[in-house]
Amino acid sequence: MPQPLADAVHALMGRARADLADLVAFRSVADPRQYPVEECEKAARWVADAFAAEGLTGVRLLDTPDGTQSVYAELPGPPGAPTVLLYSHYDVQPPLDEAAWQSPAFELTERDGRWYGRGAADCKGNILMHLTALRALRAVDGCYPVGLKIVVEGSEEQGTGGLERYAEAHPELLAADVIVIGDTGNFAAGLPTVTASLRGMTVVEVTVATLAGNLHSGAFGGAAPDALQALVRLLASLHDEQGALTVTGLQADQSWQGVAYPQEQFRADAKVLDGVHLSGTGSIADRLWARPAVTVLGIDAPPVIGATSSVQARAKALVSLRVPPGMEITAAQDALVAHLEAGAPFGARVEVARLGSGEAFRADTSGPAYEAMGAAMLEAFGVPMVASGEGGSIPLCSTLRTLYPEAEIILIGVEEPTTQIHAVNESVDPRELELMALSEALFLRNYAAARRA
Repeated sequence: MPQPLADAVHALMGRARADLADLVAFRSVADPRQYPVEECEKAARWVADAFAAEGLTGVRLLDTPDGTQSVYAELPGPPGAPTVLLYSHYDVQPPLDEAAWQSPAFELTERDGRWYGRGAADCKGNILMHLTALRALRAVDGCYPVGLKIVVEGSEEQGTGGLERYAEAHPELLAADVIVIGDTGNFAAGLPTVTASLRGMTVVEVTVATLAGNLHSGAFGGAAPDALQALVRLLASLHDEQGALTVTGLQADQSWQGVAYPQEQFRADAKVLDGVHLSGTGSIADRLWARPAVTVLGIDAPPVIGATSSVQARAKALVSLRVPPGMEITAAQDALVAHLEAGAPFGARVEVARLGSGEAFRADTSGPAYEAMGAAMLEAFGVPMVASGEGGSIPLCSTLRTLYPEAEIILIGVEEPTTQIHAVNESVDPRELELMALSEALFLRNYAAARRA
């Protein structure tokens, strides 16, 4: 391991923890229905100030078409040096049930050697990965070996496409030789990983209506068509008894050709309860990385507390569809919508609204930047880099691939399986953060040297 750079990163970890605590404290959920927009604005300003303090110039907030702000910064490199774009996002998922958190969701808390808080891994931990790598390079080398561009998105979790639309309107802004997406993580803690594929995603909102208004369940129940019952049956029709998809037009028998995901490891990572069977068929890797998946994200229905004895007139659900590389997102969405519109019980009225979507992504891992990243990760972790898939979606990746077809796009991050992103008690392993920051710093050195050779 290159000791001076490793020592510099290690010495910066106290600062990284303090900065992550500041950043986690912002309730930067990019949905004004849940949290004030000022929380996102304060987070954006914090990020802008942090990169400005590391010598980046041209720091500014980009007002994107979805009404949110992305942070942008840049710094030209030495003559002839390549340009590297570093990406992450400062918006976070809502905390869900805050009472289920073992410590406050928006207060970084150390417990059992991990740092807990919403966004600690996804994706504020990755912002600190970028910052710590840059700080270490400045401390040891006094400068950066490459030209830098930084973009930190403000609405990635909402999938509203603000940064994608902004980039399409300003294609010169994010142009780079290499784009490092800090929004994934290692296949397992301590195993350095690049993410080679992402599923695309689309979201639809389905509303079922059966009555002009709610009715007394004693006077009318048993004959009056219940919209909530109809919705539940409609959603159940999306899968068979094994949990495999049953949507006509969605191929769901593809196979993953790459690193395997042992079933017992998955059960442990996902914290599946004893005796509960997994959904779907095929290998775990097939199900997560090679096949489409439909998930019911939420249902509008009366809560248990305060519910009345009523037959429901209307019910609504939010449904997501993830699709693997090679499956066109619009055609997949069409198939899902057709299934929902055709399958309503009782002849119920069904309305399906199409919300945001993004294409799947597959990386070309054969270029010189990947070679440089592999060498960097081997130095930092002491074990060879592997490539894995990722069941999640980052719609910006496909936009960047279209805008900059010659750029290498590398996906890395601190989000190993036990971080519980998008769930309660999200956390980050500080050792993963340290080694990933070191890997990124080494990569910037390695790639610059390779381009000079």
